[in-house]
Amino acid sequence: MDASALEHALRRIPGIEAVRVVMNGSAPAEVHVLTSPGKAPKQVVRDVQSVAMAGFSSQIDRRIVSVVQVDPGDLGGGDRPAVDDVAEEIDGSRMTITVTLTWHDERLVGRATGPAASTTRLRLVAEATLASLEQALDSNAAFAVASVDTPQIGAHRVAVAVVVIVANGEERVVSGSALVGPDPSKAMVRAVLDGLNRQVPQLKRS
Repeated sequence: MDASALEHALRRIPGIEAVRVVMNGSAPAEVHVLTSPGKAPKQVVRDVQSVAMAGFSSQIDRRIVSVVQVDPGDLGGGDRPAVDDVAEEIDGSRMTITVTLTWHDERLVGRATGPAASTTRLRLVAEATLASLEQALDSNAAFAVASVDTPQIGAHRVAVAVVVIVANGEERVVSGSALVGPDPSKAMVRAVLDGLNRQVPQLKRS
């Protein structure tokens, strides 16, 4: 097993802020996890075990998983927007999705409107997420949602977002993903953020 690949997969679990996997040969010997408050440590351990089994066919003993809950502000994650809220308003055949993010002590609110259909909802969530971010990013950069999906991978459903960025005459395509938990909408917001997290610090306004 590749430790870095496992760490990358575990970081996509909602609530996990940082992961360190220590290997003993080809098997994990220690898994250290930092999480934000809100999810029980036992659930975090079960999520770690599920991802390892589904994605890597590896059984992880719960006793080697160490979970520490820390406020996200204490992790040096200021350049990572956090999901605050996702709201829906339906007016006849139209639906408006409002996504609120928190970034550098600033609340960013974005909206997207489209048909009030279940098949378009998650795309509107992704578009509203971009609308939120655009308030704080370089005005010369343009963003668009290329595609969204929630495929079943092993025992888990995963939110996947593909975003196109055009900046400084260059076109980039990025993708992100997040495990779908109780709220698929927030999972899609996290998928968009996962794809953009490496780009956001480079594109933010000066």
